[in-house]
Amino acid sequence: QVQLVESGGGLVQAGDSLRLSCVASGRAFRRYAMGWFRQGPGKDREFVSAISWSGGTTYYVDAVKGRFTISGVNAKNSVYLQMNNLKPEDTAVYYCAAADVTLYSANYRPQPDEYNYWGQGTQVTVSS
Repeated sequence: QVQLVESGGGLVQAGDSLRLSCVASGRAFRRYAMGWFRQGPGKDREFVSAISWSGGTTYYVDAVKGRFTISGVNAKNSVYLQMNNLKPEDTAVYYCAAADVTLYSANYRPQPDEYNYWGQGTQVTVSS
């Protein structure tokens, strides 16, 4: 079992930055790719970004490319999402997620439905 705890959300103005953190526990002897998803008011949950287990490959939804950066530190079981130039449309609850990729290559990209561990979410609100 894997537990994920996010932090770093808050209320900011458009153009500001935030850094989300996610710490994972209970993941000994397995390999996990990590991702960030978000769910805005009245919207479905959507993929935002992901990083492979190796850390060598990253993915972003088009809406955040050039503004958000995902990074991870396997030794610390942590993954981060640096969010710059935030926009009101980035307002959402952000969720950290983990996908067990032990049986796949180090750069395997999980499909959204392969993420089977989720954090409780952290609220990001961007005012205009």
